[in-house]
Amino acid sequence: MRYPKLRELREAITALIKGPYTARFPYKPHKPFERFRGKPYFYEEDCVGCSACVQVCPSGALEFMDVNKNGRAMRILTYRTELCIFCGQCQANCLTEKGIMLSNEFDLATTEKRQDLKQEIQKELIACECCGEPIIPYDQYLWVVKKLGPLVFANPSLMLFYLRSLSLAPDIVPAQKKEMEFLRADRIKILCPRCRREAVLKS
Repeated sequence: MRYPKLRELREAITALIKGPYTARFPYKPHKPFERFRGKPYFYEEDCVGCSACVQVCPSGALEFMDVNKNGRAMRILTYRTELCIFCGQCQANCLTEKGIMLSNEFDLATTEKRQDLKQEIQKELIACECCGEPIIPYDQYLWVVKKLGPLVFANPSLMLFYLRSLSLAPDIVPAQKKEMEFLRADRIKILCPRCRREAVLKS
């Protein structure tokens, strides 16, 4: 005859005295642990629109799209709840570490339409002053400027952007021309990588 282990006896007696270890959800609200990986949320004030979270999402729950709205280039970042596997890669790879964060929300069952199970935020894009193509979100450029400090003056585009953010340089409307002759003065503009390469080589 095999006798029960002392550990099993101790657990059985503890369960009889203190009650079951499992929570009484849904009759009582369940409070997850502090590091529980629940539903992610975009925080628009801290998100810079860099799309790093989209690049590392293994399930495709995050996506972005650059569109033109009322003559302005905008980046739309979308999170889809029904595709998320709550792996936490978006939060771990966030540029600002606060742009998208996991919550403790776990009870996500709903009868709503699939289109309603998403969160969208929009970020304005900076356009190239020669070809008009979108380069980078405005907030991301501002974050880079603050991170670099005085080193922004080593890069013409960053320097010009920094001076414009302080209202110390005039705004220039992008040319949006397919073919144009680059001058030496074009090097001191906010340019996309292709236009900057051509401006340096041709001027």
